[in-house]
Amino acid sequence: MTAYTERAKGSPAADFLSENAQVLSIAFFFLACVVFFAATTDTFMTLGNILNVIRQAAPILIVAVAMTLVIITGGIDLSVGSQVALVNAVAAIVLAMGYPWPLVVVAMLFFGAFLGFVQGWFTAYQGIPAFIVTLAGLSILRGLALYLTQGYSIPIKDAPGFFMLGRGELLGVPMPALIAVAVAVAGYVVISSTKYGRQVVAVGSNMEAARRVGMPAKWVIASVYMIAGVACALAGLLIAARLGSGSSNAAVGFELQVIAAVVLGGTSLMGGRGTILGTVLGTMTIAVIGNGLILMHISPFFTQIVTGAIILVAIWLNTRIFTANFRFGGKR
Repeated sequence: MTAYTERAKGSPAADFLSENAQVLSIAFFFLACVVFFAATTDTFMTLGNILNVIRQAAPILIVAVAMTLVIITGGIDLSVGSQVALVNAVAAIVLAMGYPWPLVVVAMLFFGAFLGFVQGWFTAYQGIPAFIVTLAGLSILRGLALYLTQGYSIPIKDAPGFFMLGRGELLGVPMPALIAVAVAVAGYVVISSTKYGRQVVAVGSNMEAARRVGMPAKWVIASVYMIAGVACALAGLLIAARLGSGSSNAAVGFELQVIAAVVLGGTSLMGGRGTILGTVLGTMTIAVIGNGLILMHISPFFTQIVTGAIILVAIWLNTRIFTANFRFGGKR
């Protein structure tokens, strides 16, 4: 009797634990972080601090949901921080010209879609590795933001409706958090219940097999980068609305936090597997760690060390779990 057969005859509880091991592990780690910082600081569990954590985590979560789709296809987008910065700066410049904020919001979402699609086109239709394309995008887009602003912060004035997006609350819940939750729910529905979500997973599992059965594999790959561009635009708008200004220095290191949240949540860097719930938990874990370290009066620069270590450990666990599944479950 093979190891696979033995696993297949396990109890329902054992099967559930096996299938959801990574989500359960990150949920446990998240709760452990909350308990630790609640015990070591006096202000971590206060309502004001909790709302602050949620508000600051919202832009990361929005982009992380889109990044989950990108990584499920076996790709990666290193340019998300630069896309956020460019949209952030352009939105501030256009608002300063006096254009109505609803028009600016819509225009920036289309602009983000364009930026993402261009990178997706090079990746899917020209066969250039996503790592190279988005690494180039990281430099080009940040440089363009710097050129447009000349390195200065662009203040946004007389746009109270726009500021509501980043500073407003509904029933005591920050507006950015509500928008992020809506994006996460949409991402969950797309992956679990739509034809497009199944195509994303199929392309990530085996692009050639997906193409042979008639799936538009190249378009699926290009589209996930376009979705990431829209998510970056939304995040850039929320940051501009919260700070009341646009800057080319916005979202520095943003891509590190987003990728850490996604891989920590259990999405496989090899493609074909991912979960939005895990991404949400990964995002909140990164946010809690950053906030908790600051409340403990530890240098904020140390957060980058912790984030990098989390990425390394998460990738290591990802690789080991993939290997174990292939060894015991993939061969029939």
